[in-house]
Amino acid sequence: MISVAEALSRVLAGIPGPVAAETIAIGQAAGRTLGADLAALRTQPPFPASAMDGYAVRSADLDAAPVALRLVGTSSAGHGFAGAVGAGEAVRIFTGAPVPEGADAILIQENAEAAPETVTARESVPAGRFIRPSGLDFRAGDPLLKAGDVLDPRRIALAAAGGHAVLPVRRRPRVAILATGDELVAPGEPARWDQIVASNGLAVAALVRESGAEAIDLGIAGDTLAALDDAIGRAVAAEADLLITLGGASVGDHDLVQSALHARGLDLGFWRVALRPGKPLMHGRLGRMAVLGLPGNPVASVVCGLLFVVPAIRALLGNPHAAADASEPAILGCDLAENDLRQDYLRARIETAPDRLPVVYPENRQDSSMLRILGSAEALLIRAPHAPAAKAGAPCRILRLDRRLL
Repeated sequence: MISVAEALSRVLAGIPGPVAAETIAIGQAAGRTLGADLAALRTQPPFPASAMDGYAVRSADLDAAPVALRLVGTSSAGHGFAGAVGAGEAVRIFTGAPVPEGADAILIQENAEAAPETVTARESVPAGRFIRPSGLDFRAGDPLLKAGDVLDPRRIALAAAGGHAVLPVRRRPRVAILATGDELVAPGEPARWDQIVASNGLAVAALVRESGAEAIDLGIAGDTLAALDDAIGRAVAAEADLLITLGGASVGDHDLVQSALHARGLDLGFWRVALRPGKPLMHGRLGRMAVLGLPGNPVASVVCGLLFVVPAIRALLGNPHAAADASEPAILGCDLAENDLRQDYLRARIETAPDRLPVVYPENRQDSSMLRILGSAEALLIRAPHAPAAKAGAPCRILRLDRRLL
């Protein structure tokens, strides 16, 4: 068996490169991944702008304050004053409005007394006071965003301010998902006494979509080479970037997934990882399509999805941080026995309090078929292979289950 770190390294190395880019309207870009570096098309602000409501003045005229100035016009947002401010003059101005030519400071309205045709400055102001210079935020040609950035609300606002109406984004990677096994039926379908409802395909599809990819449901294939070959053929025809199989990737009499893939020309990378839950994890390539064979146990499927599927999709999207460690420090809330040769991911609950790390309590039962425990868990407590026994209060690391994937 190989380590989790080695398995992830091989999975990411098997991604040939980011998927192609496409151009979409900025209003449709939320959650998408930028496909190219983005530079500003315009300067922001494009003119010196007032940071306050008040009066645009020449600072030199206020040296002898209090002093009365003649009002010669108004400058408001979208309606700038087209003239210039001369000696002894002022222009009424509002926040965000262009500062007229000749003015070099803003007298805030709290320090002024207005009359119909004049304004009296009660105190002097230094040059530049309350003026945002042109290009304070950025100038045309300045870099704004990098390829691989996920377009969240902040980045979309920045791109829009930079003058971009359309954006180059990576197309959504196509991820085909195939559940396998005669024992499975779809939710809502009648089940025999010896069958169970297929749940892990829906969980993995949700992970795929949350990661920014398109999920292609291949349904459930029975335990025959013909059924598996038909489903694999549909993944190839759909030009999937990644095929995820669920179950059947081990070496039992009814585990036929590897055989069906090998018949199609699978280049097998590995199929066992020192991981709990999730030891029978398979990875390889079928032509241009990456393949991940996840365990059939529902909890193992979700854990392996978080550890391997999500980073693989990030790599397909060109995210430079695809392999980034998403775990965080925590404190054990109870004693733990020593670990064996597999890296453990224990479903756990968290207690938080101000000014301290979260305290984590693993659930008593960790069977990889128990979705109810996974559903109520808040984190996965990570235990390294051969970790010694640990006491309550010892440091540990956790992977939160409610974190955003994008």
